[in-house]
Amino acid sequence: MTQDNYFMGEAIKEAEKSLLEGGIPIGAVLVKGDEIISQGHNRLIQNGSAVLHAEMDAIENAGRLDYEDYIECTLYTTLSPCPMCSGAVILYNIPKVVIGENTTLMGAENLLESNDVEVVVLNDLRCRDLFLKFTSKNPEIWQRELAKVGNTTEVK
Repeated sequence: MTQDNYFMGEAIKEAEKSLLEGGIPIGAVLVKGDEIISQGHNRLIQNGSAVLHAEMDAIENAGRLDYEDYIECTLYTTLSPCPMCSGAVILYNIPKVVIGENTTLMGAENLLESNDVEVVVLNDLRCRDLFLKFTSKNPEIWQRELAKVGNTTEVK
């Protein structure tokens, strides 16, 4: 579990980068073996993007890997991945996703699991607190992002 905590700490650093840039504090790292091969953070606001969630950013930043590389990777993300990000994990055959926490926002974990992706939830309070601090200070930003995808669910 120490390795998971270390890599989640690196994903949290990415979430903090997004926050410093004026974005939503969600971060991710893609790990092969025991080495980070890419990192990313949510860039929806900063880039005016419709798709640059932290997970998508990390996968994009890895470049075009071979199948053999993807199947040896683990994706670490501070929050539960949405259906789009989960779809990318499935598409590229990433076998494991480690989630910082899923109590503030539940993503498509069932989709991952039903496609034989191992899902581990750390219940890391650092991830929860960072996200809740952002949403409490910026409720209009978060509600606007949720409305774009037809989700009006309140953050827990």
